[in-house]
Amino acid sequence: MPEFTGCLMGMGNPLLDISNEVNKEMLEKYDVKLDSAILAEEKHMPIYPELVAMDGVQYIAGGATQNSIRVAQWMIGEAGQTAYMGCIGKDSFGKQLKDCATKDGVLAHYMEDETTPTGTCAVLVCEGERSLIANLAAANNFKETHLETDKAKEIVSSASIYYSAGFFLTVSVESLLTVTKQAADANKIFCLNFSAPFIIDFFADQVAAALPYADYVFCNESEAEAYGKKHGIAAS
Repeated sequence: MPEFTGCLMGMGNPLLDISNEVNKEMLEKYDVKLDSAILAEEKHMPIYPELVAMDGVQYIAGGATQNSIRVAQWMIGEAGQTAYMGCIGKDSFGKQLKDCATKDGVLAHYMEDETTPTGTCAVLVCEGERSLIANLAAANNFKETHLETDKAKEIVSSASIYYSAGFFLTVSVESLLTVTKQAADANKIFCLNFSAPFIIDFFADQVAAALPYADYVFCNESEAEAYGKKHGIAAS
């Protein structure tokens, strides 16, 4: 694995997107709202093989943070300027994510879980909108111990900007706080994305733990509205 001398590090949930065009009937069948992002429940599990069996299925390296890092790497242009950490399975989907990150010039230092498959995300495209159902699987098993590896220490100490989507707060807030505290001590920049209203509604304590370390917070109107409602802040 090459030495990391870049500027941007991301930490998140690496997922292989399984994308396909669907109709409203399919959304209703799985009780999914248009333009939403949710974590998979037992009732959603059949949707993954159903999408795979449909004509036009696409497999795309995904996960909110990983996608942001890949785009940042593309914008920077020079290989090795970005790094990413998350947990994948030791399987073909995990290899596909590795290959994609490497091809894009991102240094991916994944934690590998030999007993759990790589996470997937059902991407339901309907009427120009996307509805996302994330089955975290191995992504849910990231441990703070991974940050103790020599490569992880090198990445964390070398980066000057750190970014994470709020989705990672559902997995290992301890790991994120380890990095954000180091960033704060070194006067470096930490960026947090709220990611989805359900993060604010159901993981409020985790958001509250990370928020004091955030130099920049990203959110859309629905996420801002959810945060305001949760904390009694009236819209202006």
